[in-house]
Amino acid sequence: SLLYVNKFSFLVCYRALIFPLLIREGKPTPFFTFVLALLFCVFNGYLQGRSLSNYATYHPGWLKDPCFITGFIGWLLGMVINIHSDHILRNLRKPGETGYKIPRGGMFEYVSGANFFGEILEWFGFALACCTIESLAFALCTLFILGSRARQHHR
Repeated sequence: SLLYVNKFSFLVCYRALIFPLLIREGKPTPFFTFVLALLFCVFNGYLQGRSLSNYATYHPGWLKDPCFITGFIGWLLGMVINIHSDHILRNLRKPGETGYKIPRGGMFEYVSGANFFGEILEWFGFALACCTIESLAFALCTLFILGSRARQHHR
């Protein structure tokens, strides 16, 4: 279960620490939104970490189980899509440039919200690899929240 906790920790660190440092200046985030996002991440991190370290039990061959392998591949593929899509979005405009631009390249050639798709795939892969109700609950929350945002962006 230490592997799962480390994998989850990397995801949280990327989204909470690395990604915000990479984005260029843009519209400021309202403080209330920031606080809600922070509380959500802290609560979810606690829930996932506690679930994996205290309650989840796996048989000795779990790392070779098709469920784990498929979930791990889904998580890894989703993470690569997410990070690459974020890179494309960060570099859409030149410094000082404004206006709407349609992202091109990567998964944006197939889906208009490639960054959202990647993150949803990440969390469903994580849920499949962990096979806990908590990880499934978070994957479903991610689907509903990011799915609605992707739909708005597509329009």
